[in-house]
Amino acid sequence: MSFARVALLAAAFVAAAAFSPFASAGSEKVALSVAIDGAIGPASTRQLEEAIDVAAKRNAEVLILQLDTPGGLVTSMREMIADILASPVPVIGYVAPAGGHAASAGTYILYATHVAAMAPGTNLGAATPVEIGGLPSLPGGDKGDQKNQGDQKGEDGRPAGDAMMAKVTNDAVALIRSLAELRGRNGDWGEKAVREAASLSANAALQEHVIDFVAHDTTELLQLADGRTVDVAGKKVVLATKGLPVETLEPGWFIRLLSIITDPNVAVILMLVGVYGIVFEFTSPGAVAPGVIGTICLVLGLYALNLLPINYTGLALMLLGIAFLIMETLNPTVVLGVGGVAAFLFGAAMLLRVEGPGFAMSWAVVGPAAALTLGLALLTGTYVWAARKNPPRVGGEAMRGLPVEILDWQGGEGHVLAQGERWRARADEPIATGDSVEVTDISDLVLTVRRRDAGRNGARQ
Repeated sequence: MSFARVALLAAAFVAAAAFSPFASAGSEKVALSVAIDGAIGPASTRQLEEAIDVAAKRNAEVLILQLDTPGGLVTSMREMIADILASPVPVIGYVAPAGGHAASAGTYILYATHVAAMAPGTNLGAATPVEIGGLPSLPGGDKGDQKNQGDQKGEDGRPAGDAMMAKVTNDAVALIRSLAELRGRNGDWGEKAVREAASLSANAALQEHVIDFVAHDTTELLQLADGRTVDVAGKKVVLATKGLPVETLEPGWFIRLLSIITDPNVAVILMLVGVYGIVFEFTSPGAVAPGVIGTICLVLGLYALNLLPINYTGLALMLLGIAFLIMETLNPTVVLGVGGVAAFLFGAAMLLRVEGPGFAMSWAVVGPAAALTLGLALLTGTYVWAARKNPPRVGGEAMRGLPVEILDWQGGEGHVLAQGERWRARADEPIATGDSVEVTDISDLVLTVRRRDAGRNGARQ
């Protein structure tokens, strides 16, 4: 083959690749959209991380982060902010739809986006940290508890609780101010949202220079974002978004599962089901299903708790309570049952180190779960106690008094039919075929029998 023919074939291949529909589809610019609807948590972090990865691989012009959230966990919020700041694709934060909001953690995330926008009828703010650090307050007792904490002084001479809250608040203020400086937004109002739980409507946020513009829909959003210069991972990028097609990235099955099991109440219930499923499997070997279901539930529950900011002392108390309740079923004492419920409830109260919207222990769930577990333990213990008082007859004991049928007999021994099986038998009294006999003892697989009427006569005497 000549050099000219090889060159001609190579040129034809390059031309075909350049004008193929796959090549044109791959080079077409697109705006991807991902919606965070609900509390900010581990599932939200995973969803945004995957969306940024897909946007980078597809060389998307922008990623629209649609927010409608009451807030959530500080740990997940910081991870999402870090992902946005490191994103190779510009991220447009968009609070939508109408009636939605970006409260608490959502406000910080909106400040971190390269372009911030809101739909009419939405709001943001109320970014004051709450439920930080130690034990959650008892219902209706937060003021009284704080009064008790006031006896402990911090390094600056203020009550320990106030000193801790001041540190956390100042840290939150520093974070939102740094994001405001990075994106050229109103840092003073950001501090006000943290310290005073201030909120703004969409138009008020635009006037306060908290957002860049108000957009009714994604089409208008992309039109208004077109031509803006943003800093993406240290590089200046001019957005060309006008008229871009928008493709929505739906969360996969794993993210949907994660959003369900990372609810701490669901995680605790999964753990309970798992423990009792395994216990039932050990007490009734061969059932299989309880062991399989219990193991899956226990692994899912522990995995979910591992993703949450939990207090391991609380988790240890809950596991100790479950252990006491299991012991109550095996050795009924009532004390173990009551102690197990108490340990379980105390552990549930202190399980989460940091609570947020959508991530709090619900007593409407924990209370009935503890009561149901105690009831199950007491019920099972009652049956165990009754079984110990009246143990079932097994082996030779179960054979005594059993009526049998004589198959053949000669002298003082022969064969009988007992429970459908053929047995060797002997007797200490004369017995003939056709007599009604019963078992009195068993030794070395040989039954000792006697006439039933003889047994009754002996009883009357």
